Amino acid sequence: MDFKTDQEQFWSQEFGDDYISRNKSDQLMASNLYYFSNALKKAGKISSCREFGANIGMNMKALKALYPQINLKGIEINEKAAQQLKIEIGNENVYMGSIFEADVSESVELSLIKGVLIHINPDMLNVVYDKLYESSNKYILIGEYYNPIPVTIPYRGHMDRLYKRDFAGEFLDRFNNCALIDYGFAYRRDPAFPQDDITWFLIEKK
Repeated sequence: MDFKTDQEQFWSQEFGDDYISRNKSDQLMASNLYYFSNALKKAGKISSCREFGANIGMNMKALKALYPQINLKGIEINEKAAQQLKIEIGNENVYMGSIFEADVSESVELSLIKGVLIHINPDMLNVVYDKLYESSNKYILIGEYYNPIPVTIPYRGHMDRLYKRDFAGEFLDRFNNCALIDYGFAYRRDPAFPQDDITWFLIEKK
């Protein structure tokens, strides 16, 4: 695969492979069920979703448990993760490659991104915002590390691989027919349903 950024190369290779084993557990499944039941409560029943950076499908497993009839699609850059994702949701529903190149012309009710924008090269964020917007015909759910101003922080010994900023605010500024309808925070020290300090924003296209 040809990549536009160092970050894409990083996640497509060994580090992305290692991420798979760190992010699959019964506890994560329970936390995801709680997370999505809160984050999507104002959206009602969701019939279809495309996840950007779906990895092996842990978020999708939770969505399928909450909405048994949901149609799921995923985009994943890491080959090993994409192969597992295909088992979860079917070959035809998985795009293996960069978010920047993914075809999102078949719209879904919910565009989902969780813990992925923080790893995108900042110069390419508008490309991803546009993809999230074009993919959805109703809702966009953004769940990332929040900071009011852009900052870069070390990530497992690597530099320029983790960024914090107001992703949702930038998205809303870019699309004036979108409105914030709910938001919340999932804390890593939650005694029952921990997440990785994710601030989530549910946005509706008007």
